[in-house]
Amino acid sequence: MRPNPSRTGAFALMLAALAMPALAQNKPADTGKKLYCWDEGGRRICSDTLPPEAVNSAREEFNARSGTRSAEVQRALTPEERADAALAAAQAQVDAAAVETRKRTEQAMLATYGSEDALRRVFNERTAIVDNNIKTAAFNVTSLREALAAQLASAGNKELSGQKVPDKQSQDIRQRHVELLAQLRLQSAFEQQRKALDVEIAETLARYRELKGISAPAEAGGAATAPTTQS
Repeated sequence: MRPNPSRTGAFALMLAALAMPALAQNKPADTGKKLYCWDEGGRRICSDTLPPEAVNSAREEFNARSGTRSAEVQRALTPEERADAALAAAQAQVDAAAVETRKRTEQAMLATYGSEDALRRVFNERTAIVDNNIKTAAFNVTSLREALAAQLASAGNKELSGQKVPDKQSQDIRQRHVELLAQLRLQSAFEQQRKALDVEIAETLARYRELKGISAPAEAGGAATAPTTQS
């Protein structure tokens, strides 16, 4: 009796399927063992173990069985590099937030202010406060300078006439001098604030015109803000 080809082929496939688990058991298992390669003292070192002194070094990792590269590890950063990286990341976050804030501010500016005059009025209160601070500091400087000059003249006259300058008067002179220097610093700071405010106003108005697609008024050349108060 001639064998049925179809039954013979099916029988062969069955035998092959039964034999596959046994073949798989005989196949060497992938243990996941690694080979590490790194540079040390100008030499290339490879080992199946990673010594403690090489943990922070840049290295390549290979599958020990197949020889294929499985990973590339960068060296550990120094404390200074970590600090620089953290600072750079923080600065990038701040810069991104600044860009987003500017977008929202510009959108609100366009939606809120229908004209340049309306936008200028927003700065009027800040301008008035800074100008008043400058005037007050200038007045205090003048008063303190006059009082100090009078006390110095009085002390000088006493010394010229052979009299001793009282300790109280010397102390008052020193105190007046300290107060004068403090007021001069304040006056300078207020004047710098006014200059910075002028720049801010000019830049804001220029950006507003740009967003609105309008030109700067001809009469506004250099007179976008009130002049800085001089002491």
